[in-house]
Amino acid sequence: MTGKPSVLFVCVHNAGRSQMAAAFLTTLSRGEIEVRSAGSQPADKVNPAAVDAMAEVGIDMSAEIPKVLTTEAVKESDVVITMGCGDECPYFPGKRYEDWVLEDPAGKGVDSVRPIRDEIKTRVEALIASLTPASA
Repeated sequence: MTGKPSVLFVCVHNAGRSQMAAAFLTTLSRGEIEVRSAGSQPADKVNPAAVDAMAEVGIDMSAEIPKVLTTEAVKESDVVITMGCGDECPYFPGKRYEDWVLEDPAGKGVDSVRPIRDEIKTRVEALIASLTPASA
């Protein structure tokens, strides 16, 4: 990687997991990492329970809109994190790929989304540590 690392989060609908991961990475990396998210079959809107769960930890996702996964988004990213989209995610040699196995928050209430949100935060913190040099 040269310059600022870039990460793409991909799930099927880009309405829950990938949106929460992107919001956490944007907030916690403080602009040190370029962040994208997309879905192989984007939903019409972001999951309201995910929006509410993130609001509880001070992150506003209310203006986010699910985006369609493009080949260009993958090409422009150093790291591609997939969350249940399987073979629908394009593969390019030289990229770092990770598959995060996380429960899908679709159709769940905020009480069920909180543990998913917390697991995503833990994974995002580890991702940041792997992409940014330790501060001296």
